[in-house]
Amino acid sequence: MSAAKPAIVLAIRGWNPGPWLERFSQAFPERAVLSAADPDVPLPERYYLGAWKPDPAIYRREPKPQAIFSLGAGVDHITRSNPPEGVPIGRVIDPDLSGRMAEYVTLHALWHFRQMTAIVAAQAARRWMSQDQPAARDVVVGLMGVGAMGQAAAAALLALGFKVVGWGRNARTGLGFEAFHGTEGLDAFLRTTDILVSLLPSTPQTRGLIGRAVFSRLHRPGPIGGPCFINAGRGDAVNEAELLAALTDGTLRAASLDVFQTEPLPPDSPFWSLPNVLVTPHNAADSSPEAIVGVVRAEIDRLEAGLPLRTAIDLAQGY
Repeated sequence: MSAAKPAIVLAIRGWNPGPWLERFSQAFPERAVLSAADPDVPLPERYYLGAWKPDPAIYRREPKPQAIFSLGAGVDHITRSNPPEGVPIGRVIDPDLSGRMAEYVTLHALWHFRQMTAIVAAQAARRWMSQDQPAARDVVVGLMGVGAMGQAAAAALLALGFKVVGWGRNARTGLGFEAFHGTEGLDAFLRTTDILVSLLPSTPQTRGLIGRAVFSRLHRPGPIGGPCFINAGRGDAVNEAELLAALTDGTLRAASLDVFQTEPLPPDSPFWSLPNVLVTPHNAADSSPEAIVGVVRAEIDRLEAGLPLRTAIDLAQGY
């Protein structure tokens, strides 16, 4: 009689775990699918861990999982919680998630490009306002982060006629748009950018990277009357005090902010009441259980065939 296959254990905080347990059970009918919500319930002898912002204590429990899979786009909730050594960690690389991010970036790039903040204010004041509107071909959207999500966003923006440039830590080729890299390429990237989009992961190198020194180097006044900022990456990539100052002193014309250092965003945060800021509740690229479970299933099949994870992260880089 063959041994039972490793179980699936889900450690989820901040989301309703019900749909995840149901979908994993459907995708893995040959395995036990369990919740780690109760710390007094023993873990299986062999299991894979699906995690989203769980209590970090899960990573210090025995036995260790055979692999850890992030159930959302980020992996910093795992890497910053001292995961067990020697256990592979998989991140989400999926067209569904990339498509959702492309939708968000395109929506908010269009919002700022079409000067909707001013138009909404004019409507509230019952004022018929006519203003010059540039063409998309005259506006440069700069993407900080040119991985799978950045490339999906770039394709959508290019299809609308925007100019797109990118910036990343390392050199990339074959992207279909101009890309800069490293500290030496940051200034040239910023000087041409009208709408700055951060899709950066949370790593020691990116934390606090975006602040006054970045905002002050953006193209100005530019075709839309001043640079705008969209943050759909990670909140800790931004110095929030310097962002607030840039939005109130005119360094930035407007911003769309989906991620913050503290979430949910506290009710007393000044970002809520700034007239030139659009706050969204970290929903740029919500995880779909149907899509994510498919990625995890494929990766477990690879592991059990003796192959490495396609989505394995490099702990030294943090993603």
